[in-house]
Formats: sequence, structure tokens, C-alpha cells
Amino acid sequence: MRNKPNDHGVMQLRRAFNCSYHGLLGCWREESSFRKIVLLLVSLVPVAFLIPLTILERVLLILPLGIGLQVELLNSAIENVVDLNTQEIHPLAKKAKDMGSAAQFVNLVMLAVVWLLLLGSKIIRQ
Repeated sequence: MRNKPNDHGVMQLRRAFNCSYHGLLGCWREESSFRKIVLLLVSLVPVAFLIPLTILERVLLILPLGIGLQVELLNSAIENVVDLNTQEIHPLAKKAKDMGSAAQFVNLVMLAVVWLLLLGSKIIRQ
């Protein structure tokens, strides 16, 4: 990895944006789990706007979807670093990958709970 340039201001922001863009693009191309989370987001965000909700309720529905993208990006980064270090099935490598996967699982469970509770309460009140 090359030394970081001594950029400040707009150039530093541009370089950071470029790295983020390549990270998102790489994850989209190489990680089917990331594409599934994006599909979930693209499917559920419109639903959150079709249902009569307060702004806070919409935020509560949409926020876990964005967090899911973040968790999947971090999980993929962990997996790539582990794979870079070793292709062997080392117990610590497996543990790191399993923990990254568990983080996404916890987020998806939280997503389901929030959606079910919020939409369930709306249906019950009607």
C-alpha cells in the first residue's frame, strides 16, 4: 500500500469518495450477500413511503436497512482480510468470519422485529 498523500480539504474528500466508490462497486461485484441486502433495501424503502407513517416511524423502518449495508461491507472487509492472510481453514479465521456473519444476522433479526412491531401495531390500531 502506498503512503497516503498529504492532501487536505477538497482533494482529501475527493480521494475518500473515490475509495468509497470503489469499495461499494467491489462489494457489489463480488459479494452476493451485499446484492441481496441492496435488493431488500430497494424493495422495502418504497413500502415505507406507501404506508401512512410519521417521519420517525419511516426512519425506524429505513435505518436498519442502511445499517445492514454497512454491516455487510464490514463483514466482507473482514472476510477479505482473513482470506488475504491465509487460505487455510484456521480456527481463528473461521471465528472471525463467523462473527462477521453473526453481526449481519443480528441486524437482520432487528430489522424484522422493527418492521413487524411497527407495521403490526399499525394494523392492530385500524
